[in-house]
Amino acid sequence: MSDQPTLLIVDGAVAKPLRLSFDDLAGLPAADRVDDISRFHPNRQGSGVTLEAVLRLAEVSPEARYITLHADRDDFHVPVPLQAVRAEAVIVFHLNGVPLDPKHGGPIRFIIPNPAACHTDELDDCANVKYLSRMEVTTGRGRDTRPTTDAEHAALHEKQG
Repeated sequence: MSDQPTLLIVDGAVAKPLRLSFDDLAGLPAADRVDDISRFHPNRQGSGVTLEAVLRLAEVSPEARYITLHADRDDFHVPVPLQAVRAEAVIVFHLNGVPLDPKHGGPIRFIIPNPAACHTDELDDCANVKYLSRMEVTTGRGRDTRPTTDAEHAALHEKQG
């Protein structure tokens, strides 16, 4: 991997833990790219790569069942069922060829274009994580700091700006 600053760590139940930079993500094959996330989410901007492409690089353990998404910037953590999101999720990391800025949820934003297609009750809008810094692949559910009330949810979004 590159000697640039790490944007995303992938670890846990993987054979090859990763520390991915902008160039590492940008260097993935064209078949793994998603050029315009707005075609799935009209209110979102940016481009990225499929979650599947990154998991393939990390060589996920066959026992893995969850992926916990960690956003250290705001101490937000959410476990999601791995099989449900593996083929659906996008790791957004740039907008018009430059790194995704925090105004758009960068440097990394995890997007599930159609949570309903995942066929699980464990996903909600909070699984679309801004400021993603680490993806931890696990055999069981990881840390979950999602809001449990409408007031907590509103406070989280107000804090994020």
